[in-house]
Amino acid sequence: MKLINSTTDTVLANDLRQAHSFWSRFKGLMFKCSMPSDSALHLYPCRSIHTFFMKFNIDVIYLDEENKVVGIETNLIPGKIGWRYKDARSVIELPAGKLYGVSTGDTLAFAE
Repeated sequence: MKLINSTTDTVLANDLRQAHSFWSRFKGLMFKCSMPSDSALHLYPCRSIHTFFMKFNIDVIYLDEENKVVGIETNLIPGKIGWRYKDARSVIELPAGKLYGVSTGDTLAFAE
């Protein structure tokens, strides 16, 4: 699945994996050594994240019910807690440095 910024018509990731069950969200990216540069992880439902037990920095996008960007964090280092956005319903985690051109208010889409 692809992650697309519909506002700018830009592909953010060609390999979007989904973590929609409790255990897949719980595990997330913990204990992974790295994340491929063209991949992303969609956590749903989710309002906030942490980077405990992670070994690399990530960029984070917080989405509301309509997949509109309500928050962004760049270069979140291991061992930290991300912001909590009250309007967030899901979170996208990407490798650090992948959020160029993404702004609050943009709408994201998921495509096969």
